[in-house]
Amino acid sequence: MGDYHPEQPARIGAVRDQLIASGLDAVLMHEEAPQATREQLCRVHAEEYVDLIFRIAPTQDRVMLDPDTSMNPHSLSAALHAAGAVAHGVDLVMSGRSDAAFCNVRPPGHHAEHARAMGFCIFNNIAVGAAHALEAHGLDRVAIVDFDVHHGNGTEDIFTNNENVLFCSTFQHPYYPGVGADTVSDHIVNVPLAAGTGGAGFREAVESQWLPKLEAFAPELVLVSAGFDAHAEDQLAGLRLVEENYTWVTNEIKRIAAAHAGGRIVSSLEGGYNLSALGRSAAAHIQALLA
Repeated sequence: MGDYHPEQPARIGAVRDQLIASGLDAVLMHEEAPQATREQLCRVHAEEYVDLIFRIAPTQDRVMLDPDTSMNPHSLSAALHAAGAVAHGVDLVMSGRSDAAFCNVRPPGHHAEHARAMGFCIFNNIAVGAAHALEAHGLDRVAIVDFDVHHGNGTEDIFTNNENVLFCSTFQHPYYPGVGADTVSDHIVNVPLAAGTGGAGFREAVESQWLPKLEAFAPELVLVSAGFDAHAEDQLAGLRLVEENYTWVTNEIKRIAAAHAGGRIVSSLEGGYNLSALGRSAAAHIQALLA
């Protein structure tokens, strides 16, 4: 998206390099992400929107989708593979080839609405995976948990009328995109956190708001919008989480998945813009998934 844009290719390398340095890379099964199909995209996005993205995708230079989000000649391919990765992860865990999958992808997706790109996001990767689980695998109850520092407005927009999907989100508020705090819904659990909130406040929010809803919902699959920009070292926001908080919440997600979903978890990278903190946090999350 440009030389000084925080959503940069080095983010993927930061995660990969930390996995190698920690020794985790050697015990992971590696898969190439396929491109999402038009059918998969149109389960969550308007056909007109999908057509627009394909039509305006540039062959040179960049085009702006919103003030924060642009496309270069490689962006459409990257976005298709990012969405396809989550659908493929769902296939892996539903087939029993893997208990859990982590999609080290960009661009992120949780701000992409039914018919709108925004916040660095083109297609809503986690929503594509959830809809794929419901339609292709016949599931009735899919949970999405989102601990990115920004509210997953796109995911809420897509599933606001779909009670087969439970969406649980923590996020800094007031902060971009400025929505979510006032949502009232039986299947959307938004927990706004004030700037400066650290691990104790995050844990209280998850334990008091997320976990009772997740237990009652009894998901058959758990998807994770894994944004690591709530880390204390991330320059884009003001929450104060550290690696051990991501380990803790991952273990809680695993406990829910073990009780109700046969252990099935698919996690996909969302935010995280301090490269060192991103790599360490993602590695902590993945190590907890492996444990």
